[in-house]
Amino acid sequence: MIKKIGKSLKRAFNTEPQFSEQSNTKAIELKTQDISRHYERNLETFKAMFSIPKNVDVKIREFTIRSLKCRAFIIYIDTIVDTDQVQKSIVKPLIENEQPSRKIQDIVSFPVGKTIINIGEITENITMGITALFVDGDHQCYVFETTKIEGRGIEKSDNEVIVKGAKEAFNEKLADNIALIRKKIKNENLIAEAQVITKRSRNDVLIVYEKDLVNDELLQEIKDRLASIDTDSILDLSILEQYLEERPRSLFPTLLNTERPDRAASFIEEGHIVLLMSNSPNCLVLPATFWTLFHSPEDHYLRTPYGNFIRILRFLALFISLFASSFYIAITNYHVGMIPPDLLMAIAGSRERVPFPSIIEILMMEIAFELIREAGLRVPSPIGPTIGIVGALILGQAAVQANIISPIVIIVIALSGLSSFIVSDVSMNFAIRITRLLFIFASGFFGIYGAAALFIAGLFYIVSLKSFGTSYFAPMTPYFFSSKDLIIRHVPMKQRFRPGYLKPKDMVKQRKG
Repeated sequence: MIKKIGKSLKRAFNTEPQFSEQSNTKAIELKTQDISRHYERNLETFKAMFSIPKNVDVKIREFTIRSLKCRAFIIYIDTIVDTDQVQKSIVKPLIENEQPSRKIQDIVSFPVGKTIINIGEITENITMGITALFVDGDHQCYVFETTKIEGRGIEKSDNEVIVKGAKEAFNEKLADNIALIRKKIKNENLIAEAQVITKRSRNDVLIVYEKDLVNDELLQEIKDRLASIDTDSILDLSILEQYLEERPRSLFPTLLNTERPDRAASFIEEGHIVLLMSNSPNCLVLPATFWTLFHSPEDHYLRTPYGNFIRILRFLALFISLFASSFYIAITNYHVGMIPPDLLMAIAGSRERVPFPSIIEILMMEIAFELIREAGLRVPSPIGPTIGIVGALILGQAAVQANIISPIVIIVIALSGLSSFIVSDVSMNFAIRITRLLFIFASGFFGIYGAAALFIAGLFYIVSLKSFGTSYFAPMTPYFFSSKDLIIRHVPMKQRFRPGYLKPKDMVKQRKG
């Protein structure tokens, strides 16, 4: 009895995929065919393709072209087209124009984009906001560029906030994003090349580069990597980033994700390649190194002494964020002799009534700090900062008064937590926070020797990372000829060369005066 039930269930589950495969095969075969001269056949074909009338926003309008004395119909998706333009410039002239004419282009008051005969190509155009016109007895379809998709305007950057410099940021409209880049790079060599990367959703990616700068091998490698993606849908650049990375499980990001068009334009001018995608308010910069992720877009807007001061401060904050908590654990548990006697007495006095070892104290406060940080981000923006400040003050004060946490631990956690905010890149910020926890465990078990061993192993690991063939620490190691824009930035007049690791066609970006 059980075997019979199992066999019947197996047959039931096996029949559905066969049915879906048959329907998919029919749809694929239909897309490879050309449209017919017969009006009724074309009408039924596209009604079936777009599931009309079940699909409520796909509209078909039938009418008679007065000047040609023949039937016709248009099909469009009214939620992504300019319906007023369709009515005034396409439908109305076709219905009301009585002057004899043999060409559709002479009747409508809207420019015909092109004529298409393939059903699959027509379907793709309709899903992008194109209006398609079919005429009885005509073997070709007339398409009109009537796309009108509502979205955000150009606003300020939310994640990469700067004091000096441009304030505008990318939005979800691909046309706006490429326009922002072209506004900054007025050069005929700037190429925006489209490539479809998914099968079902047919998502387009724009590959933006300067053809007289970009390395052709790098460009071809990126195109091959995009063409190798075999999936139904990629809705955002953040998802595409994980497909493109050589080590998607790595803690450290190897692609730069930025929402600032001025930053994207500066990388293009150096020979990098930028990827843009519809519905994504950011771009990907390829390849990326540690230094590109570590730098801030404001560094170049500030005068050289001020920019270098901020960079040194950021580099110091990186070490404080990584090592402050682990160093405290190591010296209080294993290397007490390293602490001056007065400081040792102060630490011992503050921890006299605390029942937990220092590693437990640090871990509890690290988790509390991360919880407060995430709560401040997820709640509505007007009360987010308030929750963060009030939560930190109340929690810290209560923990100290209850003798659960020593006051010096609050100072250490606050210092390391605040230092992590100075790195503007979101992915690098996550990497620093997770790495800090690894150092805490290494110091808790093995003291400074454990932290030193983890640091050396981490360096070996980071040096092994590559971004499209480019070493993560380039141009420092391996050494490449470049403008040496690493920790210290030279004055703009001395930055004469583009990054050597990109192997651009034109290495010199500024001649000697």
